[in-house]
Amino acid sequence: METFLSQASIYLLAALIAVPIASRLGLGSVLGYLAAGILIGPVFGLVTASSDLQHFAEFGVVMMLFLIGLELEPRTLWDMRHKLLGLGGLQIVLTMAAVTAASMMLGLAWETAIAVGMILALSSTAIVLQTLTEKGLIQTAGGRSTFSVLLTQDIAVIPMLVLLPLLAGPTVLSFGPDGSISRDLEDAAHHSMSLVEGLPGWGVALVTLGVIGAIILGGVYLVGPLFRFIHSAHLREMYTALALLIVIGIAFLMILVGISPALGTFLAGVVLANSEFRHELESDIQPFKGLLLGLFFITVGAGISFETLFADPLTLTALALGLMFLKGIILFILGKAFGLKDRDEWLFTLGLAQAGEFGFVLISFSLTQGVLTPALSEILLLVIALSMLLTPLFFIFFELLTRSMDDTEETLPHDEIDDTAPVIIAGVGRFGQIVNRMVQSTGFKTVVMDHNMQTIQLMRRFGFKGFFGDPTRPELLHAAGLDTAKVLVVALDSPQSTNRLVAYARKTRGDDLHIIARARNRTHVYELYQAGADDIVREMFDSSIRAGRYVLENIGLTEYEAAEAQKTFFHHDRMTVRELAKVWNPNIAPEDNQAYIERAKELEKDLETALLSALHSTSAK
Repeated sequence: METFLSQASIYLLAALIAVPIASRLGLGSVLGYLAAGILIGPVFGLVTASSDLQHFAEFGVVMMLFLIGLELEPRTLWDMRHKLLGLGGLQIVLTMAAVTAASMMLGLAWETAIAVGMILALSSTAIVLQTLTEKGLIQTAGGRSTFSVLLTQDIAVIPMLVLLPLLAGPTVLSFGPDGSISRDLEDAAHHSMSLVEGLPGWGVALVTLGVIGAIILGGVYLVGPLFRFIHSAHLREMYTALALLIVIGIAFLMILVGISPALGTFLAGVVLANSEFRHELESDIQPFKGLLLGLFFITVGAGISFETLFADPLTLTALALGLMFLKGIILFILGKAFGLKDRDEWLFTLGLAQAGEFGFVLISFSLTQGVLTPALSEILLLVIALSMLLTPLFFIFFELLTRSMDDTEETLPHDEIDDTAPVIIAGVGRFGQIVNRMVQSTGFKTVVMDHNMQTIQLMRRFGFKGFFGDPTRPELLHAAGLDTAKVLVVALDSPQSTNRLVAYARKTRGDDLHIIARARNRTHVYELYQAGADDIVREMFDSSIRAGRYVLENIGLTEYEAAEAQKTFFHHDRMTVRELAKVWNPNIAPEDNQAYIERAKELEKDLETALLSALHSTSAK
């Protein structure tokens, strides 16, 4: 017991130190857990392989697959079937085939080569999704395609867990003369409560189907009444206990029939995806999943053999780079076949070229099933870890490549602007498009400019006229009618370009031109005030106060009262921004600017007073 507690303490302490550091460096939590395991294992030798901790850690994988199942509503999967089966399915099949062929060329048996193909066909969901979210790329065409492939890979883990034991040698099961199935002594020691021990083949099939059917029926008809029953206790921990019971109980049933527990819990998750208690289950399981899955990655890091790495580092690095190159070629071809272009195609290719954390899961499972040898599993662990470590460098390369594409695009000859209008719209992304449609639909003429050729071409396909060119270039602005325009709308993605354009237009036209600019955040608002913008629209601000009004309407206020509160908040916030702009200093962070903080506190008190006064006056009416 003492040994177990000391080992667990070291694991948790290492995670608390390494993971935050890795996250701050932009490497992601998975690499942080791996680094923690490497430090406490091969580097400092603080821990040894503990079967008890490994069992706990592997249960994190079971919980992760349950949560993945909860996210996969059958209707959503059906709507995404073309991307999942087409793009995602082809990526897995082609990569498996290529890696399997390469493995056989390196001398592996076909069974082992297929297992290696499965393991290395997967990419890192944790690293890629986190990076895409942090960099704001998840909503791009390349980001959405990447997400579809990752989702397909997560689902594909389930059939892989089912197929891998079939690639093992005939040491697990034996068939009697009467057709009954029995296990060897070692396996029987681990499965003494097996429900299929000694049954004929048809009996095993019936019991297995019966257990799966019971899981489905239980998920549909029993979970709801159980949640309602424990609700009467009004104890939060009872919900957590029921969530854990569902996962642990289903995993146990799967073990009794000789099937991977991950398959059963994934199936249960899909069944419960449409349940009214889905979010309750997610919130209860999530903390356990995150901790146990992190523990799993630490055990993987602690088990990495640095002797193997240092024995032949060049070969292992070459294998990792070769894998990424092979996957990259397949991804690039698929991206082009499915209509991805330029930066979206490169994002799709570079983002998914690595191997992933599910590879660790499959390696661990294959090792216990006798599909892989310990020596080969060590090599595969190192190849996966190296490819994941290289992923942040690939995203840096993508950013450099994107900049070079932007530079190339800017060198393209801009359109000859042969039109002028009282309204100039610089930048026609999601924001600028809506402004342009509204103004034109009201009968006013606009001149639209954007430096993204694809955006302009898309506008033209829908019947809107637009000019390709950099809106910050003075000659293009004047050609578009800056000298006579009444309104300039600046809706560029880059805050720096927005500031530069606003400052130039204000300097050129003085107060004769009304400038409306889109701001990224409150700090950007202050910069635009200094640059000379008249009206500044913050991203998400209007939609946020609209959502706040809906909240007020549904917690007791009338529609009129909520609308008055929204109007009061809107006008007070605009006044607040103008007041805070006076004390804002671009050289001092707001949290370090004492004058800014004091003024913000005063204005916040004024807001409370203004809102209460507005509500009092509306109720008096």
